[in-house]
Amino acid sequence: MRILIAGGAGYVGSVLVPKLLDRGYQVDVVDLFWFGNHLPSETGIINKDIFDIGVQDVEPYQQVVFLAGLSNDPMAEYSPSQNFIFNAAAPAYLAYIAKKARVKRYIYASSCSVYGYTDNELFDENRPVASAYPYGISKLQGEQAVMNLVDETFSVISLRKGTISGWSPRMRLDLIVNTMFRNGIRNGEITVNNPSIWRPILSIDDATNAYIRAIEASEKMSGIFNVASGNYTVGEVGDLVKMAIEEKFGKRVQLTINHKSDFRNYKVSIQKAENVLSFHPNHDVKSIVRNLIEHMDKFDDWDNPLYYNIETLKLLSTKSGLRTLAEVAQ
Repeated sequence: MRILIAGGAGYVGSVLVPKLLDRGYQVDVVDLFWFGNHLPSETGIINKDIFDIGVQDVEPYQQVVFLAGLSNDPMAEYSPSQNFIFNAAAPAYLAYIAKKARVKRYIYASSCSVYGYTDNELFDENRPVASAYPYGISKLQGEQAVMNLVDETFSVISLRKGTISGWSPRMRLDLIVNTMFRNGIRNGEITVNNPSIWRPILSIDDATNAYIRAIEASEKMSGIFNVASGNYTVGEVGDLVKMAIEEKFGKRVQLTINHKSDFRNYKVSIQKAENVLSFHPNHDVKSIVRNLIEHMDKFDDWDNPLYYNIETLKLLSTKSGLRTLAEVAQ
């Protein structure tokens, strides 16, 4: 099978692509490589904007995976217009092109952010979605557009992922567990802004395994699936990161608790993914931290702008920043 991965040089793709290659798939990546290229040498590289992709470009592939777009709230709020273009229009356009090219399956990287702020209930995929902020709205728009194309010849799977954390060759330090780990190691302090808020946490290994399950599902399978390693309050995440660091390094980590309001609060059921995709998570917060510790010598430059998506976006928005980013990525 030959697979095209849009945005495959990013945080998730840099872990997913090697796994797919190990399973014998041919993998090409279309990306603008804002964060450099950390992919295996046998990966096919297409340095191209998604909106420049045509039917003839996609015809060789049996499946297309969409991992591209602006990937968190700070990026969406920094540039709402780009957010809606990259997260709503781009996946819709590529799915349309893929269907015209007779691709068999399209897999969309959705987000549990589409649930917005919920009561203290476990949400499954049939519950209403009501996000009121740019990132969540755009991810929902992208999801609705691609799911609208499903028919007997075109399978679409949307993975509503929890907040991903863990080590990747294209590292990020702006994700909840990764950020707490950085602060605990560097500053000896972890700050929790709202301990009562719920988040579905997803290890990057579980996330990439979910994509493999989707790729290898029955050809007739379509649907929306919640994917998470587990549901945690942010306060519990802080406790677990603190505990893991202290157990490994024997150093005390201060936990600072604030009580700031937050417009995101959700916990999700993954029963559908377990029963239909055979997705069974193998990790928890402490194992995510152990994964970060194992690889921490590979991302010891804590202030590298490439580890923070919003900083990279700001650099890209200036002409001089483009040069700076290119130098850093080399």
